[in-house]
Formats: sequence, C-alpha cells, structure tokens
Amino acid sequence: MIHADRTTSSPSTEEGFLTPKPPFDFAKSLDFLGAFTPMRDDHKIEEQSLTRAVAVGGQTVVFKIRSTGLIKNPRLKYTLYSERPLSSGIRDAVIDRIGFFLSLSDDLESFYRIGYGDVDFAPVLQKYYGLHHVKFITPFESATWAVLSQRYPMGAAQKVKQAIMEKFGTDLEIERRLYRAFPEPSRLTHASEDELMPLVRNKRRVEFLMGVVKAFSEIDERFLRTAKYDEVERWLSRINGIGGWSSKLIMLRGLGRMEKLAVEKRLLKAASTVYGQGKPLSQARFDQIAEKYGPWKGYWAYYLRASSSMSSVK
Repeated sequence: MIHADRTTSSPSTEEGFLTPKPPFDFAKSLDFLGAFTPMRDDHKIEEQSLTRAVAVGGQTVVFKIRSTGLIKNPRLKYTLYSERPLSSGIRDAVIDRIGFFLSLSDDLESFYRIGYGDVDFAPVLQKYYGLHHVKFITPFESATWAVLSQRYPMGAAQKVKQAIMEKFGTDLEIERRLYRAFPEPSRLTHASEDELMPLVRNKRRVEFLMGVVKAFSEIDERFLRTAKYDEVERWLSRINGIGGWSSKLIMLRGLGRMEKLAVEKRLLKAASTVYGQGKPLSQARFDQIAEKYGPWKGYWAYYLRASSSMSSVK
C-alpha cells in the first residue's frame, strides 16, 4: 500500500509524500522515461524530478515528483497543480494514478530472488536494482499506442499521438511551460472519422482507434486491473484492431499484468545479448528461460528491454 501524507499549500497547489515499496530507485525510472519514445514529449525530466499532466474526471492536473529518500528507504515528494481546488475524489485518483504509473507498490523481492539465481541475468539485475515498472500513464493511452504503432515506425506513431493530444487533450501552464494531458476516452467518444483522419492519416487505424475509444469509455478500469488475466485479455481481443500481440502489450505496459509476455524482435535481441553473447536466441530457448520467472516474467522482460533501450541512449 502506498502511504500518502498530504498538506495543502494553496487553493490550486497541494503537496505531500509517497512511500514506494523498497527497493525503489527513482533515478532509474527517470532514465527509462527519457529513453521511452511513446512518451518522450509528455513530461519534463530534471535531476531527480518529473513533471507531467494527467486528465482525471475531466480535470487537468499537473504533478511534479521529486525524490527525497534513498533506494532502500524511498520517499517521493509530490506537488499537484490545478486550475481550481481539487476535490478529495480527484486528488485521491491522481495520487492513485501516480502510484500506478510508477508501480510504487510493486514488491520485487520474489523477482530478485529468482534473478540473482540466474547467472546470466544477475548483472542486469544488479545494474537496474530498484527499477520499478514504468507504465503508460493510463491503459487507454497504452491501447491507443498499440493501434497507432501497428506496422508503423515508432517515431511517426509518436507524432500522431502528439497530434491527438494537441487537438483533443487538455493542458495547463505551470512555471511558464505548457503541459498537455492525454485525453480521457470520454473526450474522444464524439470525435468523427473526418476529425481523426487528418491526424492519423490511415482509415483503418482511425477505425481501430474509434473502437478502442468506445470500449475504454464503457469499461471500469478496476476490472482491467483486478480481473483474471485471461478474462481481461478476452475483453481486449474483442476490440477491433487489438490482436494477440497488442492485447499482451496493453496488459503489460498499460496495466502492469506480468503473467504473460508480448514477445517482439527487440525483446529477443535484448535476451540474445544477455543469454546468447549476441548470437540469436531461439524462441524455444527464450520461452524456457522466461518460464523460470513464473508470474515475474513480465518484470524479467522489462529489465531486458531496459538494458537495451537505456544503454542505447548513453
């Protein structure tokens, strides 16, 4: 459970503290975000701090998080900015969203126990010790990304995502910088194909996006977070344009459901670097190693991806 202590410093600003489950290294979360293309323009990263916007219940809130603790005794100070005072419901939802986004409640003890027994993987674990899973800030944004990035270069998909945020998102200026929040599905429910086409520039993707909007505007996120994996995956698979790979991506990167993997070339390449000394790893061998991690295989894959993407920008 994330512990949050709150004080109110002004009608439009609230401050408090979050206590992540240790070990937690906020610097590694920031490193990952800095290398994560889908969200690279959504936030401001400074030394030991992150600022970005989120839309909750029709209200735009900018949150700034700064580390004030240690890896084994972590503490994050947050500041929430809004145009009008936050109701207790919106405030609690934003705090929950921050905790979910950064996976602050994840207990990594069992994962580390398995990982340190894996001779090839142990150096990766040591290098990224304290890295918690950084998700898309909402499952809806993750599903949108899954549609936009299908058979499309990541950089180009990111530009389309930004165009959607500029037209349909909401924003708030803090300290002379404008922060845009990715729109909630309710803001896109009345968007027409004619409005989306100039942004997405692909009729089929527009149809898929509209299907995602409809589905996520009708579902309770608590179901997506807590229902059995297979039940949520079946729900996702019924959305037009969300296939098996996309549903696993959303389950992993949008919901933090670690039981199954979305296996793609980059992950296989990262695994080959760790386990094959650069030689291609067969799918059978990859699956064999992944199974050792049981319900933590998603975290194992996350660390492998991090070792590839974060090292490439340094």
